Amino acid sequence: MTILLRELMAADTALTSRYLACVTDVSSRTAREDIKQLDELLEGAHIESIKAKGYQLTIHDNQQFRSYLKNAYQEKPLDDPVIPNSPEERVRYLMKRLLLEDSYVKLEDLSEDMHISKSTIQNDLKHVKQILKKYEIVLDKRPNYGLKVKGSEFKLRFCMSEYVFERDKKAEPPNQILTDQLDSLTEAQLSKIWTIIIEEIKANEITPSDIAMNNLFIHIAIACKRIKSGHHVSIYKINLDEIRNQKEYAVADRIVAKVEECLQLTFPHEEVAYIAIHLMGTKMISQTNMKEEEIGKVLDKDIYQVTLAVLNRIEEKFDLNIRHDRELIVGLALHLKPAINRFKYGMNIRNPMIDDIKSNYPLVFEAGIAAGMVLEEEMGVAIDENEIGYLALHIGAAIERGKIKQGPKRCLIVCASGFGSAQLLKYKLQSEFDSKLEVAATTEYYKLQQCPLEDIDFIVSSIPIPDLLPIPVIEVNTILAEKDLEKIETMVFKNTVRMFDYVKENLVFLDQPFSTKKEVLTFMCKELEDKGLVDDRFQESVEEREAVAPTAFGNLVAVPHPITPQSDQTFLTFCTLKKPIQWGEKRVQFICLLSVKKGSTEDLQSMYEMLGGIIDDISLVQELIKSKSRYDFTQLLLSKS
Repeated sequence: MTILLRELMAADTALTSRYLACVTDVSSRTAREDIKQLDELLEGAHIESIKAKGYQLTIHDNQQFRSYLKNAYQEKPLDDPVIPNSPEERVRYLMKRLLLEDSYVKLEDLSEDMHISKSTIQNDLKHVKQILKKYEIVLDKRPNYGLKVKGSEFKLRFCMSEYVFERDKKAEPPNQILTDQLDSLTEAQLSKIWTIIIEEIKANEITPSDIAMNNLFIHIAIACKRIKSGHHVSIYKINLDEIRNQKEYAVADRIVAKVEECLQLTFPHEEVAYIAIHLMGTKMISQTNMKEEEIGKVLDKDIYQVTLAVLNRIEEKFDLNIRHDRELIVGLALHLKPAINRFKYGMNIRNPMIDDIKSNYPLVFEAGIAAGMVLEEEMGVAIDENEIGYLALHIGAAIERGKIKQGPKRCLIVCASGFGSAQLLKYKLQSEFDSKLEVAATTEYYKLQQCPLEDIDFIVSSIPIPDLLPIPVIEVNTILAEKDLEKIETMVFKNTVRMFDYVKENLVFLDQPFSTKKEVLTFMCKELEDKGLVDDRFQESVEEREAVAPTAFGNLVAVPHPITPQSDQTFLTFCTLKKPIQWGEKRVQFICLLSVKKGSTEDLQSMYEMLGGIIDDISLVQELIKSKSRYDFTQLLLSKS
């Protein structure tokens, strides 16, 4: 959502859902859902849907909107142990602080907040003024009041889009990680290469993701170094007629020509094709109609084989049905080629989305870990957590595409007003959702207990249902309102899972006194071993997974699990603590240990989504932590899932 708001703030025209989906690397449907959620969160502004044009941010109260941004995105050094130290970090902090303040800020306050002298801040402010000048914004200084930015609201908004959301970290060339390794290129040359790429991409309205931009930049920089060193390497020799006909090929040709002129080099002809493929990304699938075997001929042979090995491992472990997703094959392969070069040259790229990926897409992150393990085995390179996050994004996009292709959900209609009103509900739902939803049956409430629910995904009811059921119940009006349809739509396009199958009272341990992660894991694993659910290797596998990346997801929650399935059944084990403990870099008081059945074909995606819903619900986690009986705990958990 941060990226969506950033893009909407920076635009002076409406943006289509397709474009927003592209920059956030999700499906158009997911982008539309995210826009709805963002609109509900905004204060002092709303997102307007303009027919045939897209979405546009409209600000009706500048002060309230700025206050919203300040509360949501303002850094607070005093609350954060990481205080900005370098000149770059201080300038970034000052830019964000001044842009978000609606009133004047005193130098003394900045000095105290940042733990530095006034003279240092005054020096940093010179750089701030230079940046603001590019946006036609001035830094107004008033005696006894302090400092305040002034400019047109649009210019201020555009500048905020660049600095409030830390866009500058990604919009600048990653020279810092390259300078030491590519000593044959100067920083000025690297910046020129970046500028050439940016200019050509903007001029031709190509919108690669930030990581794709970094990948392409690093690839060209490394290619320049190798050519200067006399290594004239041809990547592949194939018939590229279809790719040559694409717009991206002409753009790649111009990028190469400008870099050659700038650095006085001659690139191998195949480099143009490689850069074109990179610019096309997964569009290559739709624009050239390539089949899977043809894709293998276009991509680097070794990378293609590693990509297949990664996908085979993911399919074997998680059964996500994404092994033959052609967009995933291309996207992953294009990402891996420069990524592996980065590993070999010792370059690490920070992933600003890593915490969000771990919290919101835990299954996808686990699949990224599996991918990283294959790369370590096949290529002998160590994969860090940031890179795992980027691999996970490709996998997550494939899962979202898979959802769109799934069969219809099945619902049961419960109505108290007679057969006629039940039929009205049925035909309205069929009209609205067509082939995406199948109405299995209609029934009165008193007959509900006789209805089999094994193959039903959810119930639509025009009356309250007090019973605790193993599937979700959506209460609606007999004459469906817009809000009713939105609730049903959310269920139609989401996977569901039955909590009843996995939550057992005897696997709930409340208000425990442990003070370390090791103590918690030892206790929980020993309980499971005593109950005959796992063997003595289980804890070792759980700790092996923790060593890759801690499983604390924020909101005081951790979801530890073995690195590979170890048990004969799938189950959840819960533990709450008297006081929060340190778990990696986060504090944890609620632990949900997940164990998946060996060789399971269960819907793990739904399981993780369900856990994600619990993790994100702050009030629910607090209630669960306060629970004093196992019965209350499980009932509360089931009622909210």
